[in-house]
Amino acid sequence: MINRAAGRPTANRRQPAYGLCVRTRQRRRPSVAQWIWYAFGGGLPRSLAPWVLYDTTARTWVWRHLARAVVQVLPVIVGCLLVPVPFGYRVSAAAGGLVLALIFSVAFMTETTEHRVAKAGYEAGTAARVREDRAEQARVERRAPYRRDGAGSWD
Repeated sequence: MINRAAGRPTANRRQPAYGLCVRTRQRRRPSVAQWIWYAFGGGLPRSLAPWVLYDTTARTWVWRHLARAVVQVLPVIVGCLLVPVPFGYRVSAAAGGLVLALIFSVAFMTETTEHRVAKAGYEAGTAARVREDRAEQARVERRAPYRRDGAGSWD
């Protein structure tokens, strides 16, 4: 903010709309440490709530969820690989643990994402609703070229 009378910046004050989840062009993302905490199930600051909603509703939300699951099981995999037994046993234990972890992660994927969104301050069911709205919009856009009698209008 610039002081018009003096022509120089004033004290670093936040504007009233700042932090009220006003959508801007730049999306604030968590730091690496915050993301790792988030991947292990921790909550993020309220200022990152729009990012949490985006993370759980983006087109790639399934892949993002699987990436978080791999990060969660990574310490177990490293532990399996460091056990002093033959290499084949270590690799099979690590691979088996990863596969089982991903199976359970996929089984509870929607519940986990809804819980993340609820922890960010949104209503339960918000992520599913946003994904459904986006899918419906994509269906409408796919069928739009085949419309007749006023194509492009909703009359």
